[in-house]
Amino acid sequence: MLLREAHLETTAIVDLRPTQITVGMREVTEKRRHWRTLPHQAKFLGSHLIPVIHGPKGRYYVIDHHHLARALLDEGLKEVAITVVADLGRLEKDEFWTFLDNRGWLHPYDATGVRQPYSALPRRIADLEDDPFRSLAGELRRAGGFAKDTTPFSEFLWADFLRRRIARREVDKRFAAALAASLELARSRDADHLPGWCGPITR
Repeated sequence: MLLREAHLETTAIVDLRPTQITVGMREVTEKRRHWRTLPHQAKFLGSHLIPVIHGPKGRYYVIDHHHLARALLDEGLKEVAITVVADLGRLEKDEFWTFLDNRGWLHPYDATGVRQPYSALPRRIADLEDDPFRSLAGELRRAGGFAKDTTPFSEFLWADFLRRRIARREVDKRFAAALAASLELARSRDADHLPGWCGPITR
């Protein structure tokens, strides 16, 4: 009853509300670089829609592609194409957050991996905080450390796994070394519970 067939429209990026507290700013920077190289930017936007939930007071809440939204905002874009995947506008605020949380559409964890109250979620895409371990997890996936998975916020699960095993200063100061250490950890049995785990390398 609450879900409806997705439909497309455009909206101002500054009006979008995040459903997570952090992004990996290294990831955002990479998406900005990629955007600048695209010969057909309009075509790219048409094939990379931002999925949102229509929430209370008519606001749109982003449930995926936060990094892309932030990158496009930082590149000076004013509007993006969105796809509305659910209409929850008639719910009260607390019921709305509970529903999103239980559907896996919400990730209220800060840059230290600690869960925060819903009130801690930023109100604007521009206010998303940097979590270097989210960047490390994204780079780990691209390096073949784990497979892309449909589990909600799967890269944040990997980020939390790495956060508990690699010092923050290593990620900040020696990213390549941190990535090498991450690859070793990703091949270990310690990671076999995580989405997209590819298994240990046997020799």
